[in-house]
Amino acid sequence: MENVLELLRASGAMLEGHFLLSSGRHSDRYFQCAKLLQHPEMARAAFAGVAEKIKAQAGQGGPEIDAVVGPAMGGIIAAYELGRQLGLPAFFTERDDSGAMALRRGFELRPGQKLLIVEDVITTGKSYGECAALLESLGAEVTALACLVDRRQAGCEVPWPFFPACRVEVASWEAGDCELCKKGIPLVKPGSRRL
Repeated sequence: MENVLELLRASGAMLEGHFLLSSGRHSDRYFQCAKLLQHPEMARAAFAGVAEKIKAQAGQGGPEIDAVVGPAMGGIIAAYELGRQLGLPAFFTERDDSGAMALRRGFELRPGQKLLIVEDVITTGKSYGECAALLESLGAEVTALACLVDRRQAGCEVPWPFFPACRVEVASWEAGDCELCKKGIPLVKPGSRRL
């Protein structure tokens, strides 16, 4: 886990300042994991421990996994890399023109297909929740969740076996309670999701 934090720092993926998260919350740190994932060797190293844990649990009562799926944008490279390390197909969901999560580009699911969802960063669980709801509505079964950075706040529970590459405690506020807004520090929105 400490190795993953070192990779985040070395790649410039862990930013400090005043950020508007895709959840609408404000934070003093932002994880731009694409800065780490752009380097194939760093991506391999960051997910190696996750892949080892998943493989160790296979056949030992751990989750069954047929394929890996990541919600766009942040989960695309993460899902590909973890799928590569696990020797499984990897694909992604993405938002359609209405903003709803969709399965496009010819990707298909089999009824009962067992899926591992992979995210870059988990804060509130909104993206993986929308992704899971879509996949289950199409007849698949979500059996596990993985991520590069687990920065969840208290109360954000994961309903499946969970495999984070690292866990980071980060300050986060509702917009009206933000300590950084009170100090007049300018707000930056670096993410890709429209609020």
